[in-house]
Amino acid sequence: MIELETRELEYFIAVADELHFGRAAVRLSIAQPALSKAIRRIETRLGVQLFIRSSRHVELTPAGKALREHGRHALNAVGAAVQEARRAGAVQAHLRLVLKPGGDAGLLSGILAEYAHQPDARRVDILFSGPVDRTDFLRDGRADVGLLYVPFDDLDGMAHETLHTEDRVVIVPSGHRLAGRASVLMSDLEGETLPRGKGIPEGDGTGPEVADVTQTLQMIAVGRMVGVLPRSLVETVPAGLVCVPVTDAPPSRLVLAWNEQDRRPVVASFVAAALRTRRRGNTGLRG
Repeated sequence: MIELETRELEYFIAVADELHFGRAAVRLSIAQPALSKAIRRIETRLGVQLFIRSSRHVELTPAGKALREHGRHALNAVGAAVQEARRAGAVQAHLRLVLKPGGDAGLLSGILAEYAHQPDARRVDILFSGPVDRTDFLRDGRADVGLLYVPFDDLDGMAHETLHTEDRVVIVPSGHRLAGRASVLMSDLEGETLPRGKGIPEGDGTGPEVADVTQTLQMIAVGRMVGVLPRSLVETVPAGLVCVPVTDAPPSRLVLAWNEQDRRPVVASFVAAALRTRRRGNTGLRG
């Protein structure tokens, strides 16, 4: 017997993510007392305590951590099942491609042009996402294919093909001690403040948490940190900033990814078009 409904699992995941009932209620667009009652009903039904609550903070118990991990996969699976059913019933469904703004290394227009020549080509809808959730789009079926950056994006459960390999650069203010260097090593960055946040290069840093490249550049410009990025993400560096190659930083790879369980011909056709574009343009790629 299924002991939790999908909506209840969504309530739990929201609180587990936010660790704050008020913020979770806003995220879910429900009243906080109703959310608190729903969580208590879940705990009663399962016979375990999911959260340790106090007047100052909310913390997951071991049972709560387990439910968060497996519950997220369950929600993704339900979402994917719904999307697959809709796809099966829509013969002329569009192909959906997810990427971060500017995150195509200049390859997207060529790939789309090549794909458009295929006899089975469909219209491609372009979806833009934040720095941390592109693989979620692929896992839950909101997107069919995605342009991801390795090692920054999680490829677990994804099939993928590398389209572009490039070096990484550090962005610093023009008055920074490293601004005049022709290149630097990772060791030269010791003591520097780097951004925080999953999906952000050097995301284990101690600096501000940023959501995208634009925010990263803004925080560098005001002297709050420096940032290490794939070169293609910073083709044009704003005035007042300097781009310096980091010679020993692990290279980044732009990959075309899709759910490894997705074997539809429309996805295979798009992947094949991307690979043909890659081969023809290989001599012009940077990295």
